[in-house]
Amino acid sequence: MPVHSDVPDIDLDAFRHNSAGKGKRFKLEDIDPAAKPCSSGDKAADKEAVAALALEVDELQNLLYANHSHRLLVVLQGLDTSGKDGTVRGVFSATSPLGVHAIGWKAPSEEEQAHDYLWRIHQHMPAAGEIIVFNRSHYEDVLVPVVNGWITPEQTLQRYAHINDFERMLVETGTTVLKFMLHISKDEQRVRLQERIDDPTKHWKFNLGDLEVRKRWSDYQKAYADAISATGTAWAPWTVVPADSKTHRNLMIAALVIRALRDLKLQPTPADPAFAKLKVE
Repeated sequence: MPVHSDVPDIDLDAFRHNSAGKGKRFKLEDIDPAAKPCSSGDKAADKEAVAALALEVDELQNLLYANHSHRLLVVLQGLDTSGKDGTVRGVFSATSPLGVHAIGWKAPSEEEQAHDYLWRIHQHMPAAGEIIVFNRSHYEDVLVPVVNGWITPEQTLQRYAHINDFERMLVETGTTVLKFMLHISKDEQRVRLQERIDDPTKHWKFNLGDLEVRKRWSDYQKAYADAISATGTAWAPWTVVPADSKTHRNLMIAALVIRALRDLKLQPTPADPAFAKLKVE
């Protein structure tokens, strides 16, 4: 029996920016990282909802793979501990590895640095029938270099334009692009970083450089707001996801992924009449 989950009714207006180029600046500070617009108010029920939504993501992904007519790119951006890994596990845990691939982006290699900054990104776009999930993304190139002063304001604006054109090309050739900024509070990040320090099994998640990045919290908040304002387009809008609650974060993203997949109106592939009387001996 097909899975059809109850998707939370989400009013996206306060969390979405798709007005790049229209002089509307996105105000990240207006969004409460502790907000729970999709929550039922019952954490246990929300967890059950996430599990049910994950099953539907799997079913819809199977239809996507069978149709081979569409592609889906899911971009997860956020500061350290905002839950990019947790989102991959929570939302896509039930999906077959056949058509879903998660890619974690790190600092570019020497070979990647020898090319333009989008070169390595384009090689990992989803093929027909695939879902690709980016854990970090090409947006690192308008965040880290901006905060550290490695590129000029003019180069930053140029990169925004490059990215908008790149994503428009993807959408016009059959790729749905979903961009999520996981919005965590500074206090919640402190708690999660301390957990990584105190728990030896989580030391692999912690890097001393995380503390240096944390010292520039305000700079990164501004860089994110600038990037969202400049690259939240009609064809590839940004959705800011309150991420202090791990359960709610997964609930909101799963609901929006399902909305996007349902909008594709995927249908099962027609039965092959040649199989009607076929018997396996």
